[in-house]
Amino acid sequence: MDEDTRYEAVRSRDARFDGEFFFAVETTGIYCRPSCPAVTPRRRNVRFFATAAAAQGAGFRACRRCRPDAVPGSAEWNARADVVGRAMRLIADGVVDREGVAGLAGRLGYSARQVQRQLTAELGAGPVALARAQRAHTARVLVQTTDLPITEIAFASGFASVRQFNDTVREVYASTPSELRAAAPRQRGRRPAAGIPLRLAYRGPYQAGAVFDLLAEEAVPGVEEVLGEPGRRTYRRTLRLPHGTGVVAVDERAGASGAASAAHPGGWLEARLQLTDPRDLTTAVGRLRRLFDLDADPYAVDERLGADPRLAPLVAARRGLRSPGAADADEAAVRALVGPRASERLVRRYGKALDSPSGSLTHLFPEPAVLAEAEPDGTLGALTAALADGALRLDPGADRDEAQAALLALPGMDAGTVAEIRTRALGDPDVAPPGRDVPDTWRPWRSYALRHLRAAGELD
Repeated sequence: MDEDTRYEAVRSRDARFDGEFFFAVETTGIYCRPSCPAVTPRRRNVRFFATAAAAQGAGFRACRRCRPDAVPGSAEWNARADVVGRAMRLIADGVVDREGVAGLAGRLGYSARQVQRQLTAELGAGPVALARAQRAHTARVLVQTTDLPITEIAFASGFASVRQFNDTVREVYASTPSELRAAAPRQRGRRPAAGIPLRLAYRGPYQAGAVFDLLAEEAVPGVEEVLGEPGRRTYRRTLRLPHGTGVVAVDERAGASGAASAAHPGGWLEARLQLTDPRDLTTAVGRLRRLFDLDADPYAVDERLGADPRLAPLVAARRGLRSPGAADADEAAVRALVGPRASERLVRRYGKALDSPSGSLTHLFPEPAVLAEAEPDGTLGALTAALADGALRLDPGADRDEAQAALLALPGMDAGTVAEIRTRALGDPDVAPPGRDVPDTWRPWRSYALRHLRAAGELD
């Protein structure tokens, strides 16, 4: 989009572009999402930024009215396979907070200087600034939704010191952490649900029912469950995270405009997240967003696929159909290979029991190293050994083509399973099933096209 087109999106308060770009107003020093309900500023006073981090780096603070840090992520990072797209997925997973810029660069196979240059040239902010903006958002969520001490929140958000935390919050939100907490709405007379309450935002229409149907069909007892009746279901699962473990609950019934329309595009899924270590909040949220495909651009997907005569009636019937990813890529690869029943057996035999079970959720899915040692033979042994020793990487920054080649090289691995792993574990939006004639006009959304065909019963 050129800047004049972006300004038109701001003038019309078009929420379809929330998260795709940000605008800042020089006369107020504030940056906003495109759908901000405030009076539209004059064109000469507006600047545009690709990321919130770039706006913050230019000295602008977040709008208190539209909360631009809470928008869905750009769908571009899911689709792109280049170093910038891979870097953005890794930053969202918290890699810079855990491993620094050197760790990010190492995972990408570039020098830290190259990564800094490419991100700054395209996004207006380097990896440190992008991670800092993400830490500020995590801090705000913890400050406003939990009773954790401010000092504990500073380190849980990934900041190196309380002073750095305080300075960043003041710069980004023009408030101290204590002022943010005091301004947070409190629900009187209502007992809060266990865990950190979250609103997982998405843009456009969202077919939550289809996602929950799939999750219910695939659920592995002890690790996952879907409770309730269609339309009011809750998905719960355990999470293995870098610093500890977690249990998450996500509700099917959407918040705000769940059905979405031209006037009210987008909404959110309500979630509760229980963590043994608050430092895992950013990573856990990123993984849930990938699992539920919340950063997709349904307008672009539906426009492309709806132009195909075969798919047009399917798209019209299920606008906003998503292509779910995975909360744990290694787990998703094993499950794609062995299937649901064998996955349940693996959990019973080798899954790590939670220190504090949550109802019927009692275990974590076994790690690749555990499976490689326990069942070293066959394709499962080859897959888990490759994951355990790093010969195969399926993390958010993995090169998808390299991962596919490594998977196909494993003894006994078939192309159909590799396609499923690429779709779910790697979150690739453009995977075609092997051996089928799929039109190029479906690109770059072939994974979504296949979801439509499966939902209509035209594919197994």
